[in-house]
Amino acid sequence: MTEGTANDAPLRVAVTGAGGRMGREVIEAAVDREGLAVALAVNRTETEPVAGVAVDPADEFADRLPAVEPDVVVDFTGPDSAVAYAEACAAAGVPLVTGTTGFDDAQLGTLRDAADAIPVLKAANFSRGIAALRRAVREAAAALPAADVEVTETHHNGKRDAPSGTANTLLEDVEDVRADLSPDGRVHGREGDAPRQPGEIGVHARRAGDVTGEHEVLLAGNHEVLELTHRAGDRGVFAAGALDAAVWLADRPAGWYDFGDVIDDA
Repeated sequence: MTEGTANDAPLRVAVTGAGGRMGREVIEAAVDREGLAVALAVNRTETEPVAGVAVDPADEFADRLPAVEPDVVVDFTGPDSAVAYAEACAAAGVPLVTGTTGFDDAQLGTLRDAADAIPVLKAANFSRGIAALRRAVREAAAALPAADVEVTETHHNGKRDAPSGTANTLLEDVEDVRADLSPDGRVHGREGDAPRQPGEIGVHARRAGDVTGEHEVLLAGNHEVLELTHRAGDRGVFAAGALDAAVWLADRPAGWYDFGDVIDDA
């Protein structure tokens, strides 16, 4: 399904976590975007309307979904909630876009099971700049096979998971192209007598103020340093990307997708 026009029915979006930072951003962006309509919004706690959209209790989501019949669900919540929403979407046959991070292996397995029934697009970050950063990081890591690697991320003081989902994705990108590096070699912060050992990647998570999101990958060796950095100045970047993903996903077949698929199809 393509994004609606003045002569077409709008794409009807359901939003979970409507009272959270990203849920609000998604609703506000969808209300302002031509060709989209927010058909349903839910939150775990009682929430006033967002951008004129009424917010229903989250425990009514599974019942409301088949009644409302949205074209796609956009989720930014927590791992437990996102898994429950994914199961409800699979039962109702509604595509799911989720930007939730912090899943454990069992929860990821449940999401992938849902993708057997519906299209599921999971991304740690919906910024097009981050998509470009990931590609640059993979190319740089492959071109500098002996370089030491450090990954640093900074977020607002209310972010719960550390490292961020985006930082973990960047780490996986490096490990995919560097046979000498693996998750077992990740060192989270340093303290005391802690010189670098072969096979290590340093990982640093900072939480301060209202920082929207910063990610840096540092590669150093052979008397040279390469720093690849992305800074997000506003959460609207992520909301816009999530809605791009929702429009793209709405008419896809069941399966597992990521934001790179959206970028590649542009």
